[in-house]
Amino acid sequence: MPGPFPDPTTRNPVILPDGSPHAGTVFLRAVLDHPRITVGEYSYASSATPPADWAARLAPYLYPGSPEQLVIGRFCQIADGVEFITASANHRHDGISSYPFAIFNGSADPARPSMPGPGDDTMLGHDVWLGRGATVLPGARIGNGVIVGAGAVVGGVVPAYSVVTGNPARALRRRFAPGDVARLEALAWWDWPIERIMAQEAAICGADIAALEAAKP
Repeated sequence: MPGPFPDPTTRNPVILPDGSPHAGTVFLRAVLDHPRITVGEYSYASSATPPADWAARLAPYLYPGSPEQLVIGRFCQIADGVEFITASANHRHDGISSYPFAIFNGSADPARPSMPGPGDDTMLGHDVWLGRGATVLPGARIGNGVIVGAGAVVGGVVPAYSVVTGNPARALRRRFAPGDVARLEALAWWDWPIERIMAQEAAICGADIAALEAAKP
């Protein structure tokens, strides 16, 4: 029989057959301590070479003093090699040169002419799966239930329950009909207590929307 679901503050929630924790899989709430990153419970990342600093691995250009934020919902699944290229990686591109003179000449003061203005936050909904090596561009808004294919480069607004692939990423298909997407958004199963979620594992993974509606707290 399955045991209890791991606490969302567990660092390494996957236990191997020999009883040891899998070092390359982490619940992000347990390993991220960054003032500009907010992550929901049970979202995890995996890496074949686990980094000492998961924030730097996932969002290398998001600095403690950056004006933008990275927001990740609950139950997200982030594969090896995924990167969030947040707005602080941007250069000005509306003038003659895009060269960031300011950072080589004393400071990255946002008032300097060669520095770009603040960019938008990057937002990842709930239950999003980012495939291996995917890149999320500054200011992307990725809806609930989205699947991003391996190696895809994603920007802009991605509607809920879409499957997107390629560079630039384009919608391959919608996972559910529009009416069913509205029902799933209204259910918001990711906000339920974990015990109720686990009791409805078959309905969630088997797309039984009616059963979930009947089980809603």
